[in-house]
Amino acid sequence: MGKTQIAAQLYTLREFTQTTDDFAKAMEKVREIGYEAVQISGIGKDIDWADARKICDDNGLEVAATHVSFEALRDETDQMIEQHNILGCKYPAIGGLPNDYRGSAEGFETFAKEAGEVGKKLAEAGMAFGYHNHSFELEKFGDRTGLQIIYEDSDPQYVTGEIDTYWVQHGGADPAAWIRKLQGRMFLAHFKDMCMKGSEQRFAEVGEGNLNWPSILEACKSTGVEWYIVEQDNCYERDPFESLKISFNNMRAWGLK
Repeated sequence: MGKTQIAAQLYTLREFTQTTDDFAKAMEKVREIGYEAVQISGIGKDIDWADARKICDDNGLEVAATHVSFEALRDETDQMIEQHNILGCKYPAIGGLPNDYRGSAEGFETFAKEAGEVGKKLAEAGMAFGYHNHSFELEKFGDRTGLQIIYEDSDPQYVTGEIDTYWVQHGGADPAAWIRKLQGRMFLAHFKDMCMKGSEQRFAEVGEGNLNWPSILEACKSTGVEWYIVEQDNCYERDPFESLKISFNNMRAWGLK
């Protein structure tokens, strides 16, 4: 385990990271909060990854992981490996299943096979392919959910998990149980809380909602999760930087580094 375990998922700050100048200003704020690592996702397409690495380095921020498209990892594997080497990042992940694979067991099975092939190439370069879930993968096809198909039909050496706590709960499953299922093949976890506004499920700062965090933390610690990545898709009542700060402070209070 490195000196830090907590990272900020930059999709949370997507409105503030679309130009190189704005990205630099945002990274200064992220570091001021106390984060020492980030997951690059949702930043402006014109931001050069070498510039992103320099800005992160200048602010004492490690690039823990990324979210990139599956199509890029599959079809431009060598280029993506090179770009992740520029970032100093060994955990490329995808943010979700491409639409072409959704809606049927056959689609999930095809993805599991192709993801394994991509993951093998990444593993040969010293990297690990990660899959980030939402809740639609918890739809059942026969006696298995889509998420089960992805992990049961893929090689655990080459397809690793990035369980998103909110979305697993949203799909009616237990985040801690899913983390335990992926023991030995899960290095990233998305920490995202859920609260209620009337009858509406909402994203919440970590520790401010209703998820069973003691159980989730125990599962992460027992299964070797390396990065606890804070993400909040929508910050309804406050500035996203303030939301990241609340989550960070709560997680530090739990004893995370």
